[in-house]
Amino acid sequence: MSRDLNYSKAILNKVSFDPRLFEKEFKKAYNFLNPQDKLELEMWVRDFIENKKVLRSLFISNSGVFTLG
Repeated sequence: MSRDLNYSKAILNKVSFDPRLFEKEFKKAYNFLNPQDKLELEMWVRDFIENKKVLRSLFISNSGVFTLG
């Protein structure tokens, strides 16, 4: 796990109170990371939002882009 990935997770954890901000920070992190870290971040976010009431409406498509549903 890279330092950039750890940093991205920390930021996402801090902004998880706001779905729109979470989405914005995810997109920034996703565009910044290398391909392996992108996959790891996607898996982490899928698990992370599963247990967060405020983030349950977020969905990650296979392309890594959030859509609100």
